[in-house]
Amino acid sequence: MSWTKVLPVESLAPGTRQVVKVGDRSILLINHEGQYHAVDNRCPHLKLSMAKGKITEDGAIVCPWHRSSFDLCSGEVKEWITWPPVMSKAMGLVAKEKVLPVFPTRVEDGSIWVEVA
Repeated sequence: MSWTKVLPVESLAPGTRQVVKVGDRSILLINHEGQYHAVDNRCPHLKLSMAKGKITEDGAIVCPWHRSSFDLCSGEVKEWITWPPVMSKAMGLVAKEKVLPVFPTRVEDGSIWVEVA
C-alpha cells in the first residue's frame, strides 16, 4: 500500500467532490461535513460513475444509476436496489450486494492524501 498526494485541501471545499486518478484507479474524493472520503468512482453494479451520486445527511452516497446507497466511511451497503424476480435472474451477479471500495485519507502539508493498495 502507498499514499498518494492527490489535491490541495483548498481544492475540495465542504460539500464538494472531485474525481482523481491514482494509478489505474478512478477515485471519487468527497468533502462531507469537513471529513474527507475517498471511494471507488465505479458503482459495484455495472461499474458506472458515482460522481453525480447524492450524498445523504447520514453519510451515504446513493448510486445515480441504481439507487443503492453505501456508507462513505466503510463502503457497506445501506440500501440495495430491489430487482423484480425476472430481472434478478437476467442481471446475474449484478443483483448481488457488493460493498463500495473505500480508501483511507489523510491531510498533511495542506494536501489530501489517499492510500491505495
